[in-house]
Amino acid sequence: MNLRARPLRRRVRRGTHRALRRTALWAARPLLRRRPPPRGERLRVRILLQNAHGTGGTIRTVLNLSGRLALDHDVEIVSVLRGGAEPFFPLPDGVTITYADDRAAPRGRAARLLSRVPSVLIPREEASYRWTSLWTDVRLLAALRAAPPDVLIATRPSLNLLAAALSPRGVTLIGQDHMSLGSYKPPLARQILRDYRRLHVLTTLTEAARAEYERALAGSAVRIVRIPNAVPDLPGGPSPRTGEVVLAAGRLVRNKRFELLIEAFEPIAAEHPGWTLRIFGAGARRGALRDLVAERGLTGRVEVRPASRDLPAEMERASIYALTSRREGMPMVVIEAMTKGLAVVSTDCPHGPGEMIDPGRDGLLVPVDDAAALTAALRSLVTDPALRDRLGEQARRSARAYDPSRIAARWAALLADLHPPPHALPQPGPPAESQAGSPAARVPRKRLDPREEERSPRP
Repeated sequence: MNLRARPLRRRVRRGTHRALRRTALWAARPLLRRRPPPRGERLRVRILLQNAHGTGGTIRTVLNLSGRLALDHDVEIVSVLRGGAEPFFPLPDGVTITYADDRAAPRGRAARLLSRVPSVLIPREEASYRWTSLWTDVRLLAALRAAPPDVLIATRPSLNLLAAALSPRGVTLIGQDHMSLGSYKPPLARQILRDYRRLHVLTTLTEAARAEYERALAGSAVRIVRIPNAVPDLPGGPSPRTGEVVLAAGRLVRNKRFELLIEAFEPIAAEHPGWTLRIFGAGARRGALRDLVAERGLTGRVEVRPASRDLPAEMERASIYALTSRREGMPMVVIEAMTKGLAVVSTDCPHGPGEMIDPGRDGLLVPVDDAAALTAALRSLVTDPALRDRLGEQARRSARAYDPSRIAARWAALLADLHPPPHALPQPGPPAESQAGSPAARVPRKRLDPREEERSPRP
């Protein structure tokens, strides 16, 4: 009886939370009805990020992009959380960082009380829900009440949905999707399909994700554009591929399937005693992974290490990079490994690796959850230095497509297309105020050609 009641209680909680969220959004809208001030010479760009001090590919790429955009625009990052006093990645120069829920600062009584109450603005089905609270909601709304920007860029579903619901008229909304529609739970996917139609632009990392959203949002005015992540400028040089190390890195969560990698490496460890597998990362699965290493008798051959601030140096000491995820967006760490000249073997998971790797030319792809195929791919690289060198050198050439200057130029072209510089605006016509209130003035109706990879700003 108790087991049968659990799904019912979950449905009731979800329904109650959805009702509370709708009510909270309705009540908050009047507080955020300020229009952006007149456009200046420099575009005002605000970026919503979950945790500017955290780890992970999304955080790193957003910090990298914001630093590039700040060369020509006034850029502010609103970090929903600040979990620690020091950032894991260097914060970009020229970018203003605003912390909504600053958990590294002393907290008053109201903060302590409201921090015990779950968030009502973040959907329960979204992964960030567990890290937020009612106090986070209050502080985030306060941060959003600041003078509206010209462009608001949100970087995950919860923030895309919030921007779509609460941003004032006159602000151009850009949502970033770092995964794909199919990677989200059905209740969240339904909210996405309903509310993303209010965005002006949705950017995806892969062509497969772009096409998926194009089909799902058919008939809406949202422009869907593929702009991949840029690889950050990495210190040091390429790997000589002489170190007998297979490297992997990422959050220690089930989706990354590090258990599969350990299982696949076990025969390699027996056949080639000099080789070591090193896994870098932080997360809830650390203890389970270490237990698995001990259970398999691989202590000393498989190392589960903390997340490294100097992963590029670790890559220089390795020869092979392995990714075993069931689902990815566009894994930055694979691009970094390719930049360092490592021979990469990856699962052909949706969606990123299959678009990043040309099998047999600059890396190897294996089926998802296939330990035998992964072992065979690792064995081919371990036993054939010439193959490692050929794949690694071509990987370095392939990674140039993700050069920061090239990706930043595509973002600059998109922003210029949405907001032409003041000197490029036609002089005749209605006053600027009435233009700003027109959706057609904010965003051209013409969508970017899905096949278009490079664009130049309009003259």
